[in-house]
Amino acid sequence: MANLTSAINVNVPSDVKKEATKLFNELGLNMSTAINMFLKRAIIERGIPFEVKEVNPTPSPELLEALEEGEQIIKDIESGKRKGYHNVRQMFEEILNEDD
Repeated sequence: MANLTSAINVNVPSDVKKEATKLFNELGLNMSTAINMFLKRAIIERGIPFEVKEVNPTPSPELLEALEEGEQIIKDIESGKRKGYHNVRQMFEEILNEDD
């Protein structure tokens, strides 16, 4: 049976095509072979053959808790419930002079 082929037209930014072509050439591949490798791997894995993530993932519960704690510290400093410092040197000077 003959090996039938089909054309795929894909629009990509020119700089991406240029960099990909250079990389594939360094690997001894052309664009068509590289794309065929990707498609075959996707078929084998039954999905995208690499991890796909959000650019801005949802913050973890720990991060959200730390942000809330930071906001509370700022409120406590502003209300006078907690002492704040303008820099680390100021904080250390006060700590080191507490015994005086």
